[in-house]
Amino acid sequence: MDELTTPESLDPAVLKLFEKHSKDLETAFQIHLSIRGTKLMFNGPKVNRNRFRDYVEKLFSTSRESGGLTRREFELSLNMAQSGRLDSLEKEMLTPVSLRLNGREVFPRTLNQKRYLEAMQENTLTFGIGPAGTGKTYLAIAAALQSLFARDVDRIVLTRPVVEAGEKLGFLPGDIQQKVNPYFRPLYDALYDLIGFEKTADLIDREIIEIAPLAYMRGRTINNAFVILDEGQNTLSSQMKMFLTRFGANSRVVVTADISQIDLADPRKSGIFRAIKILNHIQGIRITTLTARDVVRHPLVRRIIDAYDQTNSQ
Repeated sequence: MDELTTPESLDPAVLKLFEKHSKDLETAFQIHLSIRGTKLMFNGPKVNRNRFRDYVEKLFSTSRESGGLTRREFELSLNMAQSGRLDSLEKEMLTPVSLRLNGREVFPRTLNQKRYLEAMQENTLTFGIGPAGTGKTYLAIAAALQSLFARDVDRIVLTRPVVEAGEKLGFLPGDIQQKVNPYFRPLYDALYDLIGFEKTADLIDREIIEIAPLAYMRGRTINNAFVILDEGQNTLSSQMKMFLTRFGANSRVVVTADISQIDLADPRKSGIFRAIKILNHIQGIRITTLTARDVVRHPLVRRIIDAYDQTNSQ
């Protein structure tokens, strides 16, 4: 059994994070971990013990340099360990990224989420590709709101293709907005969580936030806006091209897509595949991929996604 004694200068809160996440650490490194006082004692195969020792020493070093370690930073480091990316741990921990929304901060919880936020900040057009629950839409809307509140853009435009996910909604009552609202519920949910119901309603009433079906984008030039196409996997190639040629001066665009959940009659006709293929190397465009390891919903969701992926690959 190996052991490490925590430095006297280490913030006691860091050791509490180790205690809280001891089971996660055991799973990530395939070791048995016990914490007694200021000592970490761990047992398992030598290669796993060495990986864990390297991880702990890097985390202690980062904590000293940054003056502490938050719960979110610890969770990010754990995700990096689970993803086999310990080589860049110190660099990533010392270059944090967050979004500020009227006194509230939104943080990435995984390394790929961090890459996604960086991509949106550094590029005019960003694709966020990944399974459900990885924060694609939530983080994109948070980035849009930050740009709006910082007055980098004048408005936000949110759009989705109106494609039914396996069931028929039938002839819904009401005007066009009421008919399509069920399709846009995930966008409203993210807005309500980030800025509340009243602020969301106010911005929509003043047309500072616009939520509309993808078909309504045709023929428009959208300037000074943060534009998000959600569920991009449900576009045809012609629709994707139409959308990607709508934005004008001083606009930023994000396309989110989950290629494992294509609701088109023929999934092979999804416009996301061609877009990724032909736009991958153009300056100002970034394609960011998230995986099941980036799922930030209930831990069971990640296991469900893995189970379906394994079945589909057989």
